[in-house]
Amino acid sequence: MTATSPRAADTAPDAPEEHGDYTHAQILTILSGLLLGMFLAALDQSIVSTSIRTIADDLQGLSAQAWVTTAYLITSTITTPIYGKLGDLYGRKKLFLFAITLFIIGSAACSFATSMWNLAALRAVQGLGAGGLFTLVLAIIGDIVSPRERAKYTGYFMAVFATSSVLGPVAGGLFAGQDTIFGVTGWRWVFLINVPIGIAALFVVTRNLHLHHVRREARIDWRGATSLVVALVPLLTVAEQGREWGWTSGRSLAAYAVGLVGIAAFLLAERRMGDDALIPLRIFRLRAAAVVIGASVIVGAAMFGAITVLPQYMQIVHGASPTEAGLMMLPMVLGMMSAGIVTGQITSRTGAIRIFPIVGSGMAGLAMIALSFVSADTSLLWVMGGMVFLGLGLGQCMQPLTIIVQNAVPPREIGVATSSATFFRQLGGTLGVAIFLSLLFSTLGENIQKAFRAAGPELERAASDGRIPQGRVDEQVLSALQDPSQGSGVFGQVQDDSSIIGRMSDLVAHPFQVGFADSMSLVLLGGGVVMLLAFAILTLLPAVELRSTSASAAARAENRADNAPAAGGSHRADTPVDGASGPGGGRHVAG
Repeated sequence: MTATSPRAADTAPDAPEEHGDYTHAQILTILSGLLLGMFLAALDQSIVSTSIRTIADDLQGLSAQAWVTTAYLITSTITTPIYGKLGDLYGRKKLFLFAITLFIIGSAACSFATSMWNLAALRAVQGLGAGGLFTLVLAIIGDIVSPRERAKYTGYFMAVFATSSVLGPVAGGLFAGQDTIFGVTGWRWVFLINVPIGIAALFVVTRNLHLHHVRREARIDWRGATSLVVALVPLLTVAEQGREWGWTSGRSLAAYAVGLVGIAAFLLAERRMGDDALIPLRIFRLRAAAVVIGASVIVGAAMFGAITVLPQYMQIVHGASPTEAGLMMLPMVLGMMSAGIVTGQITSRTGAIRIFPIVGSGMAGLAMIALSFVSADTSLLWVMGGMVFLGLGLGQCMQPLTIIVQNAVPPREIGVATSSATFFRQLGGTLGVAIFLSLLFSTLGENIQKAFRAAGPELERAASDGRIPQGRVDEQVLSALQDPSQGSGVFGQVQDDSSIIGRMSDLVAHPFQVGFADSMSLVLLGGGVVMLLAFAILTLLPAVELRSTSASAAARAENRADNAPAAGGSHRADTPVDGASGPGGGRHVAG
């Protein structure tokens, strides 16, 4: 790597003074723009998933529905570490503005899609921008606020997730349910709504975000980026499509093989590039960073995978609409938000942070296991009570893990650390969704048939007593009682389109609800066990001493020391001194 050269790339005349401290008011002003950018990405995930079936029906491409999600997932995941590395090298403000602009362009283009394949390609463009939104927001906060004070602002991030989790399904259901809005097809507003929000974010960030950045010259890790694409494209594709292809089909096996070759090439490229690598391998030698990254994969798998079934449970078992199911998730979201705020306040006042992800992962694991005992006849109040405790556990994991990994690395590499943790959490989430949904649907047919056989005598008596209204769907189900060979057709229809259950009478629908609840319980039990594994890994976290200076101020101090005339030798900028607690944390100050 060549020598560093100081350059305040993102500074402005009204930027903070040289020591890099921002007032609370300045931080809140900057946060307003950052959170708008984060809100864009968080809202898009929930609003599109709610309306995707309506979009597929309108564009006559139901079979290609999964590719719309897969294309976005691939590009947003691959670009996450790239944004992190480039932000460390060239500054984050312009990169953040670029990511928002690209996301706006992709969103606007998606609203003009004429087919599902066209929409999938445009969603890939949108994902190129989305990959930088979460990563750069968290890294920028690391630049302007010290780790100890950073926890105090956790509540704002939780509020964004809470708002998007509730507003997304509501807005998605509203837009998808309208034929036209102002002369434009209703579902196209799912993407158009991002445009004004993105423009507002651009304005606020341009006006209020002023960062001191020390420019570093370094080699660009093109080999690492290329091999990462080769590794992730086939693996993410098979994760999304494997249930349809078959996990041991020829296409899946070919994807595994190409992915493994890409992983091997990526590791070789990163080793060759050393400090200039996209994800420097030496950060895994820092115990705190290695533990957090390993736990992030598992937390992501359990959180995204197991929680995916809860909205489906609300819709299928309790007959909620997609909008109502989104509102029913509010107890979990409020639990996450409350835990995040309390955790942040305690950390800011005491400096204690290590205990929270340990307790949170344990609490979330036990809550998932408790929820696995939920049945088709369980009161909704009991379910929501379990969701509150699940949210309280997850709220102690998300931001503290990010702060710990940012604190574990030298200040000038905060972007790499943030993007690495986010990247591996996304990978874990993708794998978790694939594995747990595969578990759900692989057991669903058998569980429905088992519940169907148990309810058979009661259904026959109800039919003979005239307690079951005559309808086409009910007649199909009842005929399966007499001729089991017809049952597979009914069960297959329900797995493809669960809305059929809503057209059945209560007695006939109940066995289907029992079967789904049994499969969902298995998924939540698996998620709970996986989360307890994360708890075991997090107990390996070393003692964490949070830095009391922001990353930008510490990086400028390192740069001044690196460029000052050395008296009797020099020290590496990333050497932990002055009371540092070793690889797990402490202050990293240039000698």
